[in-house]
Amino acid sequence: MDIVLIIVCIAILIVGLVGCIVPALPGPPVGYIALPLLYLHSSEAFHPDTQTLLIYGVVVILITVLDYYLPIWGTKKFGGTKAGKTGSIVGLILAFIFPIFGPFTILVGPFVGAIAGELMTGQDSNVALRSGIGSFLGFVAGTLLKLGVVVMITVQFVKLVWF
Repeated sequence: MDIVLIIVCIAILIVGLVGCIVPALPGPPVGYIALPLLYLHSSEAFHPDTQTLLIYGVVVILITVLDYYLPIWGTKKFGGTKAGKTGSIVGLILAFIFPIFGPFTILVGPFVGAIAGELMTGQDSNVALRSGIGSFLGFVAGTLLKLGVVVMITVQFVKLVWF
């Protein structure tokens, strides 16, 4: 049973890593589930301590909230309007639904969406381009933060299971 538990946790961590890139999957919260699941292991040596679980739990919540805010903040910081922010979100959703260029589409979607949103409301093309760049940078920053957290969770998991 313990081996099955470890395999399930590894699968959860992999889904968590994928979820850092795929917008529909909440990567860090999914990856975090692997740590509390170790309490089901028969050996107490595999159990994470409460402080570790609390720290990672708080970090996961903060990064998840921050991830939704960063593309909007980037758009606003680079001079975008509400239309640019909305376009960025729509672009991200459409990129996920229609991945024409594979995973690369998810990177380009918010950028193109922010530009389209700005242009549809009559904004200057320079404002639209800055808005798109801000949205893109915010999306990339959020993705990198999520990946960093899930990698930290994976390292903690490996330390508990194999060391």
